This record gives sequence, structure tokens and C-alpha cells, in this order.
Amino acid sequence: MITHLLTRIDLMMNSFSKGQKRIALYIEEHYDKAAFMTASKLGETVGVSESTVVRFATELGYDGYPRLQKAMQEMIRNKLTSVQRIEVTSSRIGNSNVLDSVLNQDIDKIRRTIEETSHEDFNRAVDEICNAKRIYIFGVRSTGAIAGFLAYYFELIFDNVVLINTTSATSTYEHIFRITEDDVMIGISFPRYSSMAIEAMDFARSRGAHAVAITDSMASPLVQSADSILIARSDMASIVDSLVAPLSLINALIVATVLKKKDEVSETFHALEDVWNREGVYTNHDEKAEKNGK
Repeated sequence: MITHLLTRIDLMMNSFSKGQKRIALYIEEHYDKAAFMTASKLGETVGVSESTVVRFATELGYDGYPRLQKAMQEMIRNKLTSVQRIEVTSSRIGNSNVLDSVLNQDIDKIRRTIEETSHEDFNRAVDEICNAKRIYIFGVRSTGAIAGFLAYYFELIFDNVVLINTTSATSTYEHIFRITEDDVMIGISFPRYSSMAIEAMDFARSRGAHAVAITDSMASPLVQSADSILIARSDMASIVDSLVAPLSLINALIVATVLKKKDEVSETFHALEDVWNREGVYTNHDEKAEKNGK
């Protein structure tokens, strides 16, 4: 079965109707834009009907237009530049309300994450994390924020957490060269994928560590080195990386580990509350209101 979209198009070009050739040529030249168009919009852009676009997808061997659209999106997953992201986002939102459009797109990503993430992999990842001698977390650039969020809470729960947030190969290997089969590596990467994240995952797997990939699809290069795969939908075509669904998945990971180690974590947080109260870490509104009332 021929899987690459452009290869399918090239092999079948001579058999296409005039309308289908228009679609094919447009996809070859502008697949970065076509990937985020509805069938109706693509048809309007090239001057054919929506039904012609749907038939074109079927002719190529896809089970409907959404499958063709997904194939186009996979093609550009690691190639969309920042300038192209701006153009695609502008085209997608058009004259719509930006706030409503962005929030609704994020809601859809969380819904798709619920449908696509493996509960089996999630539960296995939680077990491995709770039993690990050391927990390594890798996340750089935009994913550095959610990697840091995960590390912050894990450091409250565990005393064996190592956060790696550098793109330097030397620094990364200095952090992970002691990793063993008793450890866990959590690699977080979304388009455009970090080459260092892939290398770190490969190295961890070669040392026998349990590798957990938090990424956007089974086509992600992190998947090939992962024992547990946690899929969280992002938006590679947005002006900014949408990490709402990945952060929600990480929240679930934190909650699951806390519940699994409930008694131990409760003792830890009792001790932390004492420290926080003694040192005045958090504002006490009731005390302030009482003072102001005097």
C-alpha cells in the first residue's frame, strides 16, 4: 500500500479528471494551506464542487476527506515555519471572533485527546513513575514550560526528579549518563520536534530505562523509542503552540501519581503546609481583613 500522499498523486495524475487535477496540483504546491481547509473551502479555492473534493479523496484510497486532510497534516507536521503558521491561522480564523475561535479549538483538542490517549499506556506510565529510582523529565523551548510544571509537582511528591531543559547535547548527556533500567525518562515534544528530545529518549531506551513519550500523534519521532505513549493533541499550525491538551494530560498524570501514593504524599504535604505557614509563603486574606478591620 502506497502511504505517502504525494507519491499517490504522482502515480494517479494521468487518470484524474480536470477537476481532480486542479485539486492535486493545488495540494502539491500548497499542502501546508490545504491541510487546514474544509472540503468545501478547498473546492472553492480551486474552482470545483465539494463533492468533487470528496470523490478525489476516495479516488486516492482514503476513507473520506478527513483521512486525506490528516495525511496532508502529517506531511507538514515538522515543516511548517513560523511565517506559514501566521498565514494558516489568519486563513483559518478569518473574520471570526479570535477568543471564541481559539478556545473552541482548544476544547476540540482536549476532546480528541480523551478519545486517542491509551488508558493502558497511561496506567503503565503511572506505575513505572511511582516505582522508579529516578525520574528524568525532558522538555525544551515551548514545551519547557509544561516540563517545568510537571517537574515542580513531581519534586513535591518524589525526591528523585531530574529536569532537563537544555538543547545542548553535552549538557543533556551530563544529566542522563547515569540513567539505568531502574529509571524513567519522560520525553515531551511537539511539532516542530526537538532533535535533542529524540536523542535523549533513544539513549534512555538503550540503557533499559522505561521511556514515556508525551507527544501529539503516533507519527511523532518520539514514539519509536517509547514504552508508554501518551497522545495529547497540539496545534502545529497555530501562531503559538497550543499546549492546553498536553497540560491537561500532565495534570492527570500528577493526580494519578498522587492518588497512587496517597498516604505518603499526604504526610509530605502536611509537612509542607507547616513550612509554608511558618514562612508566610502564601497570603492569608482572612488575617489581612482582620487587621484592616481594627
